Order: sequence, then C-alpha cells, then structure tokens
Amino acid sequence: MRIAFTHNFKLHDTVEEAEFDTAETVQAIAAALEGLGHEVHLIDVSGPASRLVARLESLRPSLVFNTAEGEHGRYREAFYPALFEQLRLPFTGSDAYACAVALDKQATKRMVGAYGVPSPKSLFVDANIRPSFEELQMPVIVKPNFEGSSKGVTQESVVVDREQLGEVVEALLAQFESGLIVEEFVEGVDVTVPYLEAGGGVLDAASYVFDAGDRAYSIYDYKLKNKESQSVHVQVPAQIPAASAEAACAYTRRVVEVLGLRDMGRVDFRVTPTGQVFFIEANALPSLEPGASIYACAALKGFTTVKSVLDRIIESACVRQGVDRASTSTAAGYKVGLTYNLKRVNPAGGDDREAEYDSPSTVAAVRAAIERAGHEVVELEATAELMTILPASGIDMVFNIAEGLSGRNREAQIPAMLELLGIEYTGSDPATLAITLDKALAKRLVREAGIPTAPFLLMRTGDEPLPEGFPFPAIVKPNAEGSSKGVSPRSVVRTEEELRTCVRDLAGRYTQPMLVEGFLTGREFTIAVLGETEPRALPAMEIVFLAGAGELPVYSFDHKQETDLSVRNDTPAKVDPELNQLLLQTALDCFETLGCRDVARIDLRCDARGIPHFIECNPLPGLTPGWSDLCLIANSIGMSYESLIQEIMTPALRRLHVQRQG
Repeated sequence: MRIAFTHNFKLHDTVEEAEFDTAETVQAIAAALEGLGHEVHLIDVSGPASRLVARLESLRPSLVFNTAEGEHGRYREAFYPALFEQLRLPFTGSDAYACAVALDKQATKRMVGAYGVPSPKSLFVDANIRPSFEELQMPVIVKPNFEGSSKGVTQESVVVDREQLGEVVEALLAQFESGLIVEEFVEGVDVTVPYLEAGGGVLDAASYVFDAGDRAYSIYDYKLKNKESQSVHVQVPAQIPAASAEAACAYTRRVVEVLGLRDMGRVDFRVTPTGQVFFIEANALPSLEPGASIYACAALKGFTTVKSVLDRIIESACVRQGVDRASTSTAAGYKVGLTYNLKRVNPAGGDDREAEYDSPSTVAAVRAAIERAGHEVVELEATAELMTILPASGIDMVFNIAEGLSGRNREAQIPAMLELLGIEYTGSDPATLAITLDKALAKRLVREAGIPTAPFLLMRTGDEPLPEGFPFPAIVKPNAEGSSKGVSPRSVVRTEEELRTCVRDLAGRYTQPMLVEGFLTGREFTIAVLGETEPRALPAMEIVFLAGAGELPVYSFDHKQETDLSVRNDTPAKVDPELNQLLLQTALDCFETLGCRDVARIDLRCDARGIPHFIECNPLPGLTPGWSDLCLIANSIGMSYESLIQEIMTPALRRLHVQRQG
C-alpha cells in the first residue's frame, strides 16, 4: 500500500515537543512499514493545515499511518483524525471524538467511572474554575489535564501541605493555561496496559521499574520519561499481584469500549501496595518509539518485532475501513513535466559556465521522487526548442529546476514561458526569479524593508569612485551568478587598489557588473524556507570555517564543488534560542519581501555584533541528494528526499486545483 506516515518531528528537547517523534522513532517506524512491503511517505504535519491537505490530496495514500500529536489546544490530538475523515482518507488509530476525550483526563475519569472503573478523587482547575480543595485528602498530585508524556509532572507535583497547594496550582497553571487536574495521590507503582486491537486486544499489564534514588515519590515523572529514559525498564508482566493485573486488564477493556479506542491504545493505572487498582488516564496515541511498552507486551502474544506490531495496527485499520491491502493509491496522478538544464561540463576543470546546471543523477533523483508520489514524469530539457515542445506535451504542471540559458533574467525564462501557456509550475514566479538573481536589486529591496544588509555598490569597470567611508575589508563577486561563481579567497580585498584590480579581473571574465559589499566578520548561515501562504523556515545550517580557511574566510565556489577540510556544515546550527529565532524570522522576512513561494534558501551572515545580515536569496536551490545544502537541512529534521520534493510540489498542486476549479 501507499502509506502516508503523518507525525510531529521532534526538533528540540523541550517540554513543548515532549510528545513528538524523534528521528530514531520516525526512522524505526518508516523502516518497519517499508519492511512490510509498503510504499511509505513521511509527512511532518508541522506548519499550516492547508499545506498538509494539499500534500495528502496530491499523494492520495491508500492509508494514513498517524502518530501526530498536534501542537496547540485541548483538541490537538483530535485535529488530524477529524481532517482525515473530512478528506475521506482511511487512517490508523481512534477517531477525533475518542482522541479528544482521552486527552481530557477529567472527562475520561467521569466517563469510565460511570461504568465501574475506579479512579482517585480529583478536581479540575483553570482560569475560570477555582474549586475548593477541602474535599480532597492530602497528599495530592497536580498535573496538566490536557497533556501527555508526563509533561508538567515532577517530584514537586505531589503536595503534602494544603497551604502550599494554591501556590503549586498557580505556578503550573501559568505554564499550562488549558487547565489542571488535582487528584488524591495514590501511593504505589505505575502500571500500563497496552491495547492492540488485531493483536489480541488488551495485552498483559506492564510496570515501570526504576531506581527511586533520592526521589521522594515513586512516580514516572517527566524527568524519568524524557531525560533519563535509559534508567527505566518496562517489566512484563507487571510486578503486581495476579488479581491486580487481571483487574487492570478488565478495566482496560471497559475503558476501550467506553471511549471507543481503535487499533491501538494504552491505559495507565496506579496500583497500591495492597493491590488496589486506580485508573489514571488513557492514551489514544500511545508511544511507538523503540522499547515502548506496546512492543514488550505484544511480544508475549507472539508479535516479537516492530514490524509485526505495526502490521497488526494496519490490519485492524484496513478491516474497519474497508481498505484493500493490495491497493497502492486512491486516485490517478498527474502528468508532471520536469524542466531542467543538463550539466555537461565538469566545473572542477575551471569552466564554471554550467556550474548551476544539474547532473543526470540529480535529474533522475527528482524524477524518481515525483514518480513515488504516483505521478507520470516527462523530462523536458530547457533548450531553445522547449517553447515548441511544451504545447504538445500534454502535461498538467511542471516541476521546475531549470536555471535558464543566458542573461540576467535567465532563471525567469522557463516560468515566464509556462505562464504564457497557462501551465502551473513549482517555485517562484518570473519577477522574483529575476530580482533575486540580481543581487544588488534584491539587497535594495530587503534593505528598504528594514532587513540589515552590509554596505554595497555596483562597479562595472573598477574605475568608479568609492563612496566616502566605504568599509574595508570588502568582498567582490559577480552580481548575477549563483553557486558562488567567481567567489574565492581572492575576492576578499583589504585596500582600494586590491578592490579595483579584483573588479577588473572578474568583470572581464563574467562580463557583468560586480557587487562590492562590506565584509561581514561574523558567523555564516543558510536557512531553507518551504511553503507559500504560510511558509516555514527549517532549522538553520551554519557554514563553520575551520583552521585553514584563512583570516577572512568565505564560502567559495570551490567549497561547493568538492569536500574541503577547511569548512564544516553544522545542521542544525549550534546557536542559542535568541539567535535562532532571529535567523529564522529574518529568513522568513526576506522570503516574503522578495515574493518567494514554494522553496528558497536564504543566506545570512552576522556582523561583529552577531546581527544577521542578508547576503542573497536562492529561489532555485540545488537538489542534489546528500550534497546540496537544502537536502542536508531537510535530512537533519528527518525529511526524506522524496518528502522534500513533494513538499515543494504541494503548493503548486494546490494552485493547480484552484485553477481547475475556475
């Protein structure tokens, strides 16, 4: 089957992303699904829902394998199942109603309590509801009502002194505004019972075993779950009396029935030293990370691998929704033209005329990625004959990576041609492509928008007068070239004489004006931006200059052609949160100011104070797998090459749908 694996990718080790899937988990699940013979497409749901909808509509999967937790709100786990239902896409896991109720701990307790499932006495608290806690027996535990992964649960969550309870509640409520649950604390152990619908239903109970150390309370708190998980062991069967284990399993069956959990789930309990069992919460989206309790418990039923467990999840989802497991997709794809310029001259020999063009292997990789999404691909080399070929090609849209043949508007040539013929295409429009190739013009626009950029001017002959006070050192580069063409250590000049000599040499070689700008001495970064109406910036890549890069290092043409030990790429960049936010916002501001869409890579360099300055924008970034900066950045957040290509296609497909709807 063609499976869309929807998930939230964990980028940062923060409380906000505690429930998201790590790269290890995403890779393990994807590998298992592929090992079962499925065609798997990774979809990180971060960003606007419109992009996710367009991506799913273009992909037309046979099934959505969903682990997405959502980012905001009390109903975040319910959002994606509801969306899949509206799109009429079969998916794994519980429906929106079950996910919404399960995330609400207090509502779940009330529902299952009506059917005989015991839970500790508790009260709900938010900004408007402030009950008296006199009816609760101390000690109590205070925790977020709409969170999982033990978020907000610490040793300090257990409160013994009633006079301190108000302070603890207010402090936690400031962090989790949706509301808290305050419940009587149950001394004992944490026990969990996983549910695998097509794998025997309710599985055996498991307990979490860990060294209490200096912990005052034996609770599976946030620190243990997210920071010290290596010190926690899942014990199967649970280390509790047999009667307690039977009761926990019986209560789990009741919870599953009452909430309507499907395919998979997990129900958590506290078991007292005397064997009493108390329901704590239910999880409609249980962890599928390596080593999770669902795998350990399923092994006792004979499902001893990740593949076998995921196969059971898929089986129950397919049976319930009438999906043929032999199907590959739910609709036919489009006929997509792939426009490109083919590189036939190796730039390593010093001839950089075709340095921006793509190799046959890159063209083949892009083609394969588009085909994996179910589309037919027609290769269209961007030669002078393309105008006569396009009308008869029968294509629905174009994936454009063509750089054009000549002139300072060359990158705009193919998109302009496509607009003339009324054919939708990926990437920015001709105006943006023409502006961004003209580095000086782009810098004027971003400077006008208030985005910092180094002092600059254009020189055509090398004899032009310099503005008074123009700073040195400076850097000289061709104004309308990409791939760092013409940029070398010799491009950095320290005196006016060196500047004029460099301008004359480069102008003679490239027959175009030279951009001269003040040299920025700080760190250098490049940021990829994807999307259209609500673009998102991917984590910054830092170009780290090592020993041997020189006193005034530059990211040169040679660096981009072969491995160089004087440069290292750090992805994601190792920066503090404040600089990280500034980098990403600056990139987004540049993207918007220059009118980019679908994809672009923004190059920034900091000044001596650490302030990011705009260097240039590349709306046709390289797509060589495992080599181009954009591909390396995408890979750093678990986005496969196929997913990257499909992310770039998604807005264009949405525009195509709108166009065809009139």
